[in-house]
Amino acid sequence: MRVFAAIVPPEDAHADLEEFVEVRREVESDLRWTPAHLWHVTLAFMAEVPERILDDVGDAVAAVAATTVPIPLRLRGAGVFPNPYEARVVWVGVASDDGTGLSRLESLALGTRRACGRVGATAAGGDYRPHLTLARSRRPFEATRWLRTMDTYAGPSWTAEEVTIFVSHRGEGRGRPHYEPVAVCPLGGEVGGAGDADDAVSP
Repeated sequence: MRVFAAIVPPEDAHADLEEFVEVRREVESDLRWTPAHLWHVTLAFMAEVPERILDDVGDAVAAVAATTVPIPLRLRGAGVFPNPYEARVVWVGVASDDGTGLSRLESLALGTRRACGRVGATAAGGDYRPHLTLARSRRPFEATRWLRTMDTYAGPSWTAEEVTIFVSHRGEGRGRPHYEPVAVCPLGGEVGGAGDADDAVSP
């Protein structure tokens, strides 16, 4: 099964972003927009997780979360993958008013990936770039105009206080996937705790 650990922005952050992108949805009708109820900031994605170790994954993520202080965040700015001239995925960025917020978020993500790997759920690698996916395109498109508009966005500040583990169920036919929350892991560490996340889950 496909499993991922993510931070879900609160309702006020959802509502603010929803209002901002509503008009863009009408203009960019060729994009496949992600429904707002599926919005999240991924920390770790595991493409193949045996059902028998799902509880172990939950315990591993919970151990990392428990060592991590809640993180002040906001959704701000925008970007695309893989580049502005052949964009396939458009997203809004993640920022923090706290000078150490983004580094703590990165530590949480990397600690979560390593912890899941230790219990047999290998997470996708690569550099961690926190973002919330807004839409996907069936074909590459030139996105510089879209970026100029979306890069002005700055949502309300909020505090990430938990990590949610989801199982992603594939949609039938061309239907959208369904994300089933299977565990919620509260953040609860002291400042500096995220850097010790690996030690907290070592066998």
